[in-house]
Amino acid sequence: MTLTTPTSDELPRMPFPRPSVLDIAPLSRMLQATAPITPVRTPAGDVAWLVTGYAEVKALLADPRLGRSHPDPERAARFSASAILGGPSGDPATEAADHAVMRRLLTPAFSARRMRALQTHVTELVDTLLDQLAGQGSPADLHESLSFPLPVQVICELLGVPFSDRDQFRIWSASASNVSDRKVATDGLKQLVDYMHQLITHKRAHPGQDVISDLIAAQADVHLGDEGIAGLAAALLFAGHETTVTRIDCGTLLLLTHPGQYDALRHNPELVEGAVEEILRMAAPGGGGLPRYAKDDIELAGVTIRAGDAVLLNGVVANRDAATFPDPDRFVITRAPNPHLSFGHGPRFCIGASLARLELQAVFTALPRRFPHLQLAVPLTKLQLRTDTFIGGFTALPVRW
Repeated sequence: MTLTTPTSDELPRMPFPRPSVLDIAPLSRMLQATAPITPVRTPAGDVAWLVTGYAEVKALLADPRLGRSHPDPERAARFSASAILGGPSGDPATEAADHAVMRRLLTPAFSARRMRALQTHVTELVDTLLDQLAGQGSPADLHESLSFPLPVQVICELLGVPFSDRDQFRIWSASASNVSDRKVATDGLKQLVDYMHQLITHKRAHPGQDVISDLIAAQADVHLGDEGIAGLAAALLFAGHETTVTRIDCGTLLLLTHPGQYDALRHNPELVEGAVEEILRMAAPGGGGLPRYAKDDIELAGVTIRAGDAVLLNGVVANRDAATFPDPDRFVITRAPNPHLSFGHGPRFCIGASLARLELQAVFTALPRRFPHLQLAVPLTKLQLRTDTFIGGFTALPVRW
């Protein structure tokens, strides 16, 4: 027997309560064990299928019957009020082709060769930021001194966005991802896209060695209008810094609450690759998962997901599935294998994964070396995750040394 789309008014409503900023919600863990695909109410109040089992999330990430578009977007279930990932986007008739074009255009910017060329520069940026952090004196806010400025500067340089505008687009990004106020979110995204239109005009007259200039140069070949470039650039700017910011914060917090692992990394920097993968697996900055819509009926794990249904693929919870990860709540920087789903899986595997890994490895190589006695400057219970945006994360991470 299979379950079909639910209509009950007594569904669990997201977000689920969490005992601490390092833990996943107990209800998520219970659902993972008993109903890895289950109906819930989203923060917007609509019904969606929440997927928490590792095998189920992995299978659906690679399933072409799921996408970001919906045939009737005005009537589609919403995940939140956010203008980014809060509801459907794209055209069902062209979504797959548009995605293929996007990946083809962006692959050179995130190629292994480009990442190798960036490595020394990113290392130098980390060293400079840590010098400035040391100069401020203890205690200090690691979020403002390192976690935020590093990914922002890197993605700005890659895209060709002036770093001096960071405070402005930081506000627009936060507004666009607001989960409770649709107007604030819509206005924030519009301002971010309008800013990109202005930048496109400037780049057309003054091209540089950057992604936006490359996209402009490729316009004629791929029939990509300025609106498409502006939207893509806005998405890259948002995704290219917000998610890495939260992983630097969460990674630092995980290491500082596991001092033995921090010391091991300080004494043996070669452990950094494994440490970064474990940070990516364990980081739980917030959010309910990747939003998708079913294009056709899908039967999986005793459930029938109907065409048009909303689906949330929760990789954060899937990364704690005991069926795949022994002792899943234990933070072990030497964990191997570590097939986490933090960058997705299949055709939509995150195109910026190599850049995020590069930045995280640079941070967690340098941080234990430069600050061997780093500690939280406030009790763990005083740290609060942001709940106003779907990215989550922290507004501050006070540390001392």
